[in-house]
Amino acid sequence: MNTLLDDDIANLMRALGHPVRLSILRILAQRDSDCCCTDVTQMLPLAQSTVSQHIKVLLDAGLVERHAKGTRNCYKLRTDRLAQFGSACSGLFNGLSAEPAPIKELV
Repeated sequence: MNTLLDDDIANLMRALGHPVRLSILRILAQRDSDCCCTDVTQMLPLAQSTVSQHIKVLLDAGLVERHAKGTRNCYKLRTDRLAQFGSACSGLFNGLSAEPAPIKELV
């Protein structure tokens, strides 16, 4: 499993920083099969264009993947990426609870 850099962690946190995107991830996690944008839109009180914009943020962050199913784009979770993020957060928060290291002065 690849280790995420701080920039990667920050980008993932930004992508997860909106309640609609968290809802979309939950919807995808509950589905046994791939989910199209219209499927997600039916479960949220939002326009399809709004849902599409949020899905694009999740795609750009690598949290979901897209593939064509006929003429529709379908989405599913990238469980490998979510596992990486979970491990990175665990390490980050464990490190934050440790005694802080002295900061070297920049010359």
